[in-house]
Amino acid sequence: MYKISHIIIYFALIAGLVSCSGNTANKRTAVPAIPVTVTNVSLTKAIFFNSYPANIVALKEVELRGQVSGYITGIYFTEGKVVHSGEKLYEIDRRKYEATYKEAQSNVKIVEANLEKVQRDADRYTDLATQNAVAKQLLDNSMTDLKNARHQVDAVNSELVKAKTDYDYSLINAPFDGTIGFSGVKLGTLITPGQTLLNTVSSDDPMGVDFEISENELGRFQKLESTVISKNDTTFKITLPDNSIYPYIGMISVIDRAVDPQTGTIRVRITVPNHERILKPGMSCKVLVLNANAGQQILIPFEAVLEQLSEYFVYIIKDKNVQQVKVSLGPRVNSNVIVLKGLKGDETIVVDGIQKLHDGSEITIAQPQKQQQHN
Repeated sequence: MYKISHIIIYFALIAGLVSCSGNTANKRTAVPAIPVTVTNVSLTKAIFFNSYPANIVALKEVELRGQVSGYITGIYFTEGKVVHSGEKLYEIDRRKYEATYKEAQSNVKIVEANLEKVQRDADRYTDLATQNAVAKQLLDNSMTDLKNARHQVDAVNSELVKAKTDYDYSLINAPFDGTIGFSGVKLGTLITPGQTLLNTVSSDDPMGVDFEISENELGRFQKLESTVISKNDTTFKITLPDNSIYPYIGMISVIDRAVDPQTGTIRVRITVPNHERILKPGMSCKVLVLNANAGQQILIPFEAVLEQLSEYFVYIIKDKNVQQVKVSLGPRVNSNVIVLKGLKGDETIVVDGIQKLHDGSEITIAQPQKQQQHN
């Protein structure tokens, strides 16, 4: 009886354990559905730009430096204002240069008169020599005198050119239409030739906008360089320091000759009109370039994307369950992101609650939210 009772108790315990484990298994399988919010995927018009830090540059800029010595005796412009090509800007004391120039003019007249006299003598001796009426030595001397007189004319003319150049350099004119800056000198300042910076003149319209691109982008920009851009084209835009959009479009004018091996970048310049003189050399801005993927794209909220080991996934709805799908992403567009591969555009995906999900999870859909579209 003792053994029988123990056997009965043993089987009772086993039955109890089996019953408990069955209840536990039932509890485990009864996982509640996970509430999520979803959005419908569709093709959307996505207009977005790549942004590049840039600087405004003048297409023409010249530093004005005196080429002759002397004191500044005249300043004929208003600082910061527009000047025109050939307009008088500075005068360096011209008196000695004028005197030297006039002296050189007089010397030219003297040696030219002497050349005429020597030429007549040489012509006369040449005629007499044909008649054997003059000694050969006199003829040779006259030819030598003529040659020397011509050299004197050449030398004096060279001095005249030099004197005229110095005289012209004593008056400094605007090299082209543009804006002149603050004067680096005042009346009475002594000028050192080639060293003293008087001022800087830069052109105003059009202006250049310089920025750097990656060498990987060079092919696309070379195609853009050869593309004819219409007045309404929005391929290039400029954002000013106050974040306003510049009202005129630009076009590529220069792509630098070489890639910088240190940075792997190359400089690109676009030119833009500057009729209102809004842009100034040295100003910082941003160049917005229409992205190559702009157009009809699948655009989803970025919060719907799950990243795992540098790969990206989304959850699509299959009946009351979810399926994890790998996707390839494009650029961000505000709070959204472009999906290049993985979705067809007719799916419903989970937006909120993805961290609680795994492949095959049962879900309940909360209030759906519409996908925001950004132009």
